[in-house]
Amino acid sequence: MFRTRLLSGIVLILFTFGIISDGGWIMTGALCIISLIAFFELTRATGVHTQGKKINGLEIAGVILIVLYYLALFRSIALIQEYHLKNAVRYYNIDEFEVTTICGVLALGIVMSLIVFMMVYVFSFPKFKAGQVMACFFEFIYAPVLLSFLIFIREGWQHGIYLVWLVFLCSWGSDTCAYCVGVLFGKHKMTPKLSPKKSIEGAIGGVVGAALLFGLYTRFVINQVPLDISGCIWTHSNPIDAIWLGAIGALVSMIGDLAASAIKRDYEIKDYGKIIPGHGGIMDRFDSVIIVAPIIFFGLLLIY
Repeated sequence: MFRTRLLSGIVLILFTFGIISDGGWIMTGALCIISLIAFFELTRATGVHTQGKKINGLEIAGVILIVLYYLALFRSIALIQEYHLKNAVRYYNIDEFEVTTICGVLALGIVMSLIVFMMVYVFSFPKFKAGQVMACFFEFIYAPVLLSFLIFIREGWQHGIYLVWLVFLCSWGSDTCAYCVGVLFGKHKMTPKLSPKKSIEGAIGGVVGAALLFGLYTRFVINQVPLDISGCIWTHSNPIDAIWLGAIGALVSMIGDLAASAIKRDYEIKDYGKIIPGHGGIMDRFDSVIIVAPIIFFGLLLIY
């Protein structure tokens, strides 16, 4: 089991490195597929999809919305990249044009999803319950929309290829630190009914570990990026700011992990899926990444 989990983890890291390195439409397409899988895992977990039956109207609407959302996202990325090419000599950090573009895509996706799900509910009444419609709306935002912040980080800054790794340092890095500290020193249970193996000592280790990782990564990687590429202007970040962001992100990461576990407990399932051997489904492995990505994005707006 450990060997399977380790090999799957290595493959997952290599896959993540590949799509982040390419960015653009490759990363957008990969996240669209991941979002679709996560959406279906959630519809099955929460009872929107009835086991043994065909895909229903709410799920079809969700698939269409996710694809359209990522197409809009792809178009916005193209606009941002064109903007970078035209203004590379003057801009290096994210600016008003990019923020406006990103906010427009987010608002459009959220509002249109609510309207479409309500349309399905109204015109197929009484086939679906109100709870199923609200669950679908939640699931659309929870996975597809929040995951898209990885693209916003990668493409919003011209050095986003370095910044986007902060999300994974925060989620996977803090999880690893929490596990190690918990195994060695864990005595006091943090949430005994929800996750009996997690300890307060482990949580502290995860927060401290993520903070240190952020500080070191900022000092020795991000701050080593040349400032004079194409005459761009970029002010290096203070590692202390990054340390605070890492600590806050680690706390949010734990909430994301526990929230995903709580959903599984509510619906009495062990894993969301089986697509990643040894890990479970997309939601089992990306539960903390999903919730951390927007926190890191907004934190970077203040820091970089």
